[in-house]
Amino acid sequence: MEISIKVIVQDKFTGVQKLLCVAFSTFVAKPVGKEKVHLKPVLLQTEQEQVEHNLASERRKVRLQHENTFSNIMKESSRFRDPICNEEEGTATTRGTSVQSIELVLPPHANHHGNTFGGQIMAWMETVATISASRLCHGHPSLKSVDMFKFRGPSTVGDRLVFSAIVNNTFQNSVEVGVRVEAFDCQEWAEGRGRHINSAFLIYNAVDDQEKLITFPRIQPISKDDFRRYQGAIARRRIRLGRKYVISHKKEVPLSAQWDISKKGSLSNTNVEALKNLASKSGWEITTTLEKIKIYTLEEQDAISVKVEKLVGSPAHIAYHLLSDLTKRPLWDPHYISCEVIDQVSEDDQIYYITCSVVNGDKPKDFVVLVSRRKPLKDDNTYTVALRSVVLPFVPPSPQYIRSEVICAGFLIQAVDSNSCTVAYLNQMSDSILPYFAGNIGGWSKSIEEAAASCIKFIENATPDGLKSVL
Repeated sequence: MEISIKVIVQDKFTGVQKLLCVAFSTFVAKPVGKEKVHLKPVLLQTEQEQVEHNLASERRKVRLQHENTFSNIMKESSRFRDPICNEEEGTATTRGTSVQSIELVLPPHANHHGNTFGGQIMAWMETVATISASRLCHGHPSLKSVDMFKFRGPSTVGDRLVFSAIVNNTFQNSVEVGVRVEAFDCQEWAEGRGRHINSAFLIYNAVDDQEKLITFPRIQPISKDDFRRYQGAIARRRIRLGRKYVISHKKEVPLSAQWDISKKGSLSNTNVEALKNLASKSGWEITTTLEKIKIYTLEEQDAISVKVEKLVGSPAHIAYHLLSDLTKRPLWDPHYISCEVIDQVSEDDQIYYITCSVVNGDKPKDFVVLVSRRKPLKDDNTYTVALRSVVLPFVPPSPQYIRSEVICAGFLIQAVDSNSCTVAYLNQMSDSILPYFAGNIGGWSKSIEEAAASCIKFIENATPDGLKSVL
């Protein structure tokens, strides 16, 4: 069974409540005999209960495929080293972050069966993990989230529990600490062989004197074990980001700008600047690299962005003209069903109506987006194709589709030489967009790589006849 837990603090003077954390715990009923205990289904009485029941089923799917997904990502990551880490100065090692603690399980630490309270073990694990994180940030870290507490076996009164913690990797403003727990009874202690009973990965932030988040140094793996833990943290982060929309699944707050023809210049310029600002942000973490494709993610509080860099064997101006005509996108992007111009605002700005494929059994989604194109200026060599959603009164939502939003997306195209260029696709994901990317980010889908490869092939194989309509 899955049980959801919410922790809320209330100011006793003002009555104001604040949500501290949310967790989902999975329990199994222990049988008395050999047969399994079959639990009765939950009776759903409200629409909200039905939503929570469906989300629990999605979380279970992610949980059951976690081990296979993790193994697959680790196999991929063994083929490459993080190029950012190798290029950056000021990297750190994790050797000084190793912490070990030993606790003796006493009667107050256990239930009436003599088994150690799970909460007590979790508290001890959090203590050693906090010390480990503090050795890297030289401050007071605060626990941001727990990737997963896995109870592999029981411990009882009289056992010695050995807690081992070490920093695995850092991600801009956060750090992952891994904790392993081994239990020893008197015989096992004498023989030096313990039982692995718990593992967890805890994510920390830290703030400075001005309450601003501290940027952690990048980790430089040295030994084979360092590199295994380093890549493991990247794999877990991918899975964590991928399942984020499943766990939260919040209703989207409308962010689309109201289209006003009198402000078209301002809206268009804002569209372009937002894309360039997204590309220039620090903290992009590489998750996948192939021969011609690199995929990065950027996590900012509750926002996730994706960047896909492609090396294309075609001149930059050809790639620009093909990608800036969104009516051609369904030819290479399997997510797009149709794309048509509904308003020719100017030579460089069009408003498109887009329909996208079904995802997770929902209705298909539709979008109304402003596409702003810019050729390079004299002091620049970047072609820009920026997208963001707008609201048009004459294109109201249809019951056939789920009206969705693009917050900030588009292409930045730069020439490498006269016959090749780099194409960077960026997308700051809204809740409606995230399901299309979640499986790929999480490691259980290859949709982004497949779309990127299809895009490269589309540009490189473009015929002269196919370019006439856009040149």
